[in-house]
Amino acid sequence: MKNKKNEAPDTEPAGEPSGGIQSLDAALRLLRVMSGYGRAVSLSELARDCDMPLSKAHRYLASFIHAGLVEQAGRSGKYDLGTGAVRLGLAALGRHDFVNRTAEELPELCADTGLTGLLSVWGNQGATVIRWERTASPTITSMGLGTTLPLLNSATGRAFLAWAPPGVIRPMLDIELRHARRNPELISDLTATAQGVASLREEIRNAGYATVDGRFIPGLVAIAAPVLDWQNEAQAVVTLIGTDQGVTRPQSDAVASLMEFARKQSLAGTQEDG
Repeated sequence: MKNKKNEAPDTEPAGEPSGGIQSLDAALRLLRVMSGYGRAVSLSELARDCDMPLSKAHRYLASFIHAGLVEQAGRSGKYDLGTGAVRLGLAALGRHDFVNRTAEELPELCADTGLTGLLSVWGNQGATVIRWERTASPTITSMGLGTTLPLLNSATGRAFLAWAPPGVIRPMLDIELRHARRNPELISDLTATAQGVASLREEIRNAGYATVDGRFIPGLVAIAAPVLDWQNEAQAVVTLIGTDQGVTRPQSDAVASLMEFARKQSLAGTQEDG
């Protein structure tokens, strides 16, 4: 005869959602809200923003302090993330593989949009294509794996211009700016000065994606969006290319699909989805 006391219950406790523990979900939501402040925060602020009674929020915080996830300042009494949370975050960051994860899911984006897609990273020679995904009706181009793309007049390069660390792209930017000053007709929408680059960068960041319309390869249009890390810097860039000028319009389905895809691959997107 089986020992009934050692068996797990067949049903979940009343009031708990399927697949989770309601009280734990609430406690972790408190941590997520705390992480969004960027500073120490009072108990009343946390309770208000979590829509939680003060006493309940205080109990959760006491448990987090005991676990090292939260610390409390002595004089102000405010709460902030503790060293345990830092260690946990660093461990998670070390396991997040932006490039491989994005490469694995790129075929689905291309199938949904009907556009050719590429994934690029910043290499020694600049923006370098490391994944090329063709659709049933592939775009004819000489580009392929290992192709390096210009910084200032390709959509991929412009996404790196807007979201890569400035020090990383500086050598390539200086080279292309010198070339653009000698040949101003090559980049008609850019004044080849530091101010012109700053304006272009701000425009791209405000839009959330970069685009070109046949300047790099005649007849082709492209849109590109960054895969961002925890510092809001580009780890990779996803680009869609086609022949229809409508693809680049802000209201197009392709732009919406690309930006949502890039957001989900980015660290900020995975945190929100979690």
